[in-house]
Amino acid sequence: MVVSMMFTLMVPVIPDLPRLLSAPAEDASWAITSTLLSSAVFTPVSGRLGDMYGKRRMMVISLALMVIGSAICVFTSALPLVVLGRTLQGCAVGVIPLGISIMRDLLPSGRLGSAMALMSATLGAGGAIGLPVGAVVAQYADWHMLFLVAAAMGATGLVLTLTIVPDSSLRAGGRFDFPGVVGLSAGLVCFLLPISKGGSWGWTSPLTLGLFAAAAVIFAVWTFVELRVANPLVDLRTTTRRQVLLTNLASIAFGFAMFGTQLVFPQVLQAPPATGYGLGLSLFEAGLCMAVGGGMMILLSPVSARITGAYGPKVTLILGALLAVAGYAGALAVMTEVWHVALAATIVSAGAGLGYAAMPASIMSAVPVSETAAANGFNSLMRSIGTATASAVISTVLAAHTVRLGAASLPTQDGLRYALIISAAAGVAGMAISVFLPRRRPSRPEAGPGRVVSRPSGVQAPS
Repeated sequence: MVVSMMFTLMVPVIPDLPRLLSAPAEDASWAITSTLLSSAVFTPVSGRLGDMYGKRRMMVISLALMVIGSAICVFTSALPLVVLGRTLQGCAVGVIPLGISIMRDLLPSGRLGSAMALMSATLGAGGAIGLPVGAVVAQYADWHMLFLVAAAMGATGLVLTLTIVPDSSLRAGGRFDFPGVVGLSAGLVCFLLPISKGGSWGWTSPLTLGLFAAAAVIFAVWTFVELRVANPLVDLRTTTRRQVLLTNLASIAFGFAMFGTQLVFPQVLQAPPATGYGLGLSLFEAGLCMAVGGGMMILLSPVSARITGAYGPKVTLILGALLAVAGYAGALAVMTEVWHVALAATIVSAGAGLGYAAMPASIMSAVPVSETAAANGFNSLMRSIGTATASAVISTVLAAHTVRLGAASLPTQDGLRYALIISAAAGVAGMAISVFLPRRRPSRPEAGPGRVVSRPSGVQAPS
């Protein structure tokens, strides 16, 4: 909850970042881009380190980095230091797959499904709660207080982790794959950077195309090397299993579909009525409307666990995608009242919540215990790629369909409709991919070939 809230706390001040940081808009945007890049790079790395040296230890390190990064931003308005702080904040995202992996190691099988579903739901719920909280802090206090709130939340999570969360002594053997880290990091930066900056650089500019080409080459070489390493950062043979591969592809689609709500519905709620579609709410009021969807994700987490336990993650993912598509279809039909938008956003969030809760169960039923955190981290990376792609695609669509209203440039109603259609199409893609998953979860495999797993006394092996 703490980690996901940290990302949306800054949303209220994003339009004012150039003024607050005394930097051009393109440079100020690095305060956002740096978090995206660091979270994408560090999540699979922290997962692999957690499998090898301790998941709780990596949770503590990740939260400590978040606290340090937030503290840096509290005391400065200098762009380089803010970017550094935001980069360290992004390293905390790995806490979510690490926590789910600890649950697999230590919880009885009867409690595991509902626990994973609840923690997965906090990913969206925390982000939804962060919007109104960030709006209140930004409206009534200095913007640095946003980082003070993030530091306090991170410190709270750190203390609770140290005092309450038990350590899992399950360890994977082998040496850490440093070349794999370098290759994956370089490939992700070359891929995600033009996705996030393509709108300002130009999608056909030499820099954008050159980075995409570099990413393709780096990933090809990285794949060749990883397949020949004894203890790879990402076990590509495991990721190509049908269950894991399809779940990761569905994660990209769900991440895209979920992020559409954050890009479209708040603009409709906040736009002035003179646009013909705007409902004229404040940022705080719009945040409260969006927070309802986050609460729904929490409420539906036990439902998701029961469906997954009874019918397998395939059915849960399909139902989640259907709900997301239904929410977008309802928004396309009518968005003339606040409750219309709030209801549509809640339905989409409920669908995404079902999908998010089912993905860890699908992944962990197909990977060895020794690779739980790494596999969950890679799955989180796929979801992040989906959200980054959604941001780039929908932002480009909205930028191509604008209308001038005084000094402001706002999206047209047609542009918003196109964005809704694209988001709904992502939901349809997620549903189509999920159809090909096995209907029932297979038995969870133990340590894979060549893996050494130490199990503490008193900890029962997963069934």
